[in-house]
Amino acid sequence: MAEQHLSRRRVLQIASAVTVPSLLLGSDLASVAAEATSNNQPSPSNSENTKDSAMNLGAFSVSLSVKDLDASKKFYEKLGFKAFAGNAAQNWLVLRNGEHVIGLFQGMFDKNILTFNPGWDQNAKKLDSFTDVRELQRQLKSQVVKLTTEADETTKGPASFTLEDPDGNQILFDQHV
Repeated sequence: MAEQHLSRRRVLQIASAVTVPSLLLGSDLASVAAEATSNNQPSPSNSENTKDSAMNLGAFSVSLSVKDLDASKKFYEKLGFKAFAGNAAQNWLVLRNGEHVIGLFQGMFDKNILTFNPGWDQNAKKLDSFTDVRELQRQLKSQVVKLTTEADETTKGPASFTLEDPDGNQILFDQHV
């Protein structure tokens, strides 16, 4: 992550990792995300993940675009949050207060991002049952929700898509399993 300019895709990958547990500290994000999602269990088939047509969105976190990482960290610490992952030298930290997770990102993206991780609970543990990201995408498209990026519906496993709400807030659906 030494590069100054990050691609939009990489920023979304980083932002989606705010629910990865504390093993992120001092580690390369991509390898840790892969490690966090590999649990030596066979991957359920896509049909097993879509038994229920409900929108089971998985873990939720907020990724905040901040002007001053240290000032934001100190502010959220006053609200009971504690840094548990990230790298301040790379301008990002992840804070947790109980089940509440906030990612702080300085200079990485322009807007705040709401992130849902189908297949994960709030501790980045694989759920036994969840709605696959491609099924969520199909449900939203059937309701004529405009997507800004799309998951490849011919694949299985990890995938993501994005959309914006009516106020321009970016929402990322990022499945790691």
